[in-house]
Amino acid sequence: MQRLHTPRSQQYGWILFWLALSVAAFSAVWWLAKKMSPTPPRSIVMATGSEDGAYHQFGLKYQALLKQQGINLALRTSSGSVENLANLTEGKVDVGFVQGGLGPMASAAHTRAANFDAQDDDAAQATPLRSLATIAHEPVWIFSRELKLSAGLGALKGRRVAVGVAGSGNQVIALELLGNYGLLGTHLEPLEGTELLTHGGLPAAKMLIDKEIDAFILVASVQAPAVQKLLNADGVRLASLVQAEGLARRLPYFQTVTLKRGSVDPLLDRPAEDISLLSTTTNLVVQEDLHPALAYLLLEAARQVHRTPTLLARPGEFPSPIGTDFPLADESTRYFKNGRPFLQTYLPFWLANLVQRMALLILPLLALMLPLLRLLPWLRTWRQSRRLYRHYGELKFLEQELLTRQLTLAESAQARERLGRIEQDIRNTRFPLDFSDRVYTLRQHVELVRGKLATSVP
Repeated sequence: MQRLHTPRSQQYGWILFWLALSVAAFSAVWWLAKKMSPTPPRSIVMATGSEDGAYHQFGLKYQALLKQQGINLALRTSSGSVENLANLTEGKVDVGFVQGGLGPMASAAHTRAANFDAQDDDAAQATPLRSLATIAHEPVWIFSRELKLSAGLGALKGRRVAVGVAGSGNQVIALELLGNYGLLGTHLEPLEGTELLTHGGLPAAKMLIDKEIDAFILVASVQAPAVQKLLNADGVRLASLVQAEGLARRLPYFQTVTLKRGSVDPLLDRPAEDISLLSTTTNLVVQEDLHPALAYLLLEAARQVHRTPTLLARPGEFPSPIGTDFPLADESTRYFKNGRPFLQTYLPFWLANLVQRMALLILPLLALMLPLLRLLPWLRTWRQSRRLYRHYGELKFLEQELLTRQLTLAESAQARERLGRIEQDIRNTRFPLDFSDRVYTLRQHVELVRGKLATSVP
């Protein structure tokens, strides 16, 4: 049996139809991708701290990890958390490290503790910043030469004390502690004879070792180079405040941690006793509108950098969603509940993000397209019915011509040609089975009209 072929005009019609449908679908996906699920940027900026500080060392590790995923993390040094927070608030950086006690939630907790009444945290929720996690303990290290400070900081009266770089979070906390021990006046000026120096980091540590200052109040993680230098320095004392628990109650953004005896150097028995330290936590803070894929990437980098144990933290203690100074990001809530996104576990970052975006866009699009696709069989049936009815119309017109007048030889030839085209079109068109009776009937009518045409020729 000879195989029937679809006429070229019909083939071109369906090709144009599917081409138009494909272009429309692609345009819709492209528009949705631009509006609803943009591609994550390939470069972001992180605010760290001084180049000799722990924040900057953390930033370098993040930078190396994100580079493996094709993301350029530019590091911006600063004087510390206060400047980092200002840069984040002004939108100059995308992510940064912020010391505990500086965020709106810590401020709200401090206000409630001071006023002894409940206040809402609307101001905290209104901030454009979000915390991905807390990533490390940030203790208050109070180092001195010969002073005994464990009973309190009153012994610093009349001494030279380094309190950190001007405008830094270190300075804010150092001044708050000194104020609680009565060493500052009503306008935060030091009492007569006490000299507060705006030095921090390794320079201040060197000054203490060289006996140029009497004490150094340092707020930093245990990994900070200045902390490590002073913990291992001869002749330098680390204060263990007996009022640490009370101060933590008074200043709600503090908690207490313990530096265990011999943990720094068991051979030299450093420290020679358990040391109680006040501690904040470091917040990894991002802009609220940071791309979700980058938020997950930063969280995974934080897990790799901070999960290892330290002298003050157990394995896996950080990163943590607990104790943040800013509202927790939605991505963090999902990350700490379910782990990293499924696709990022098995695919490279960019491929995982592409698949996720396409799934996010295509699935709703398919939900819209399915009802339209169901119309295609009806549309095909309608077009074939219309084809049959058009042929019936041609036959009826031709039959009417035969009944009303005598056709000339030329007109008869044209009529036979038209009948041939109709018959050929019927043969070459693939009609559904339920059209069989109408197709056969149409072919019979073609033969009937052809017979009438033969008898009408003069």
